[in-house]
Amino acid sequence: MTDIERVDAYLEKAGAFYLTTVDGDKPKCRPVGFHMVEGDKLYFGIGTFKDVYKQLQANPNAEICALVKDEFLRYYGKAVFETGSELAEKALNAMPVLKQIYNEETGNKLGIFHLEEATAEFRSMMSIKETIKFQ
Repeated sequence: MTDIERVDAYLEKAGAFYLTTVDGDKPKCRPVGFHMVEGDKLYFGIGTFKDVYKQLQANPNAEICALVKDEFLRYYGKAVFETGSELAEKALNAMPVLKQIYNEETGNKLGIFHLEEATAEFRSMMSIKETIKFQ
């Protein structure tokens, strides 16, 4: 299993996880559920009509946090959005419930991003068990 697949597997085990962005000088945190590995990247999806999308456009620094029992993962870096629609289509096919929100009728689009210059920290409540740096 690759390092990025290990991060993805942890998110899968956690179920829900949280994405934190910056809005001006204030942190904003919300639950997120979609993630998928494609190639050597871990992708996430958010609505392009949402504040979270605007926040990441203005300041791409983001952090994802997931908790499993008494251990947690911090995965942080700079959000880079994909410009093509191929990954968005794969995301919608992987999680069909999203098609109720993101479709031609609603006009809502799914923005797909990954983190660059990223770090994953597998942690206990008191220490870092392992750190992985991604480029």
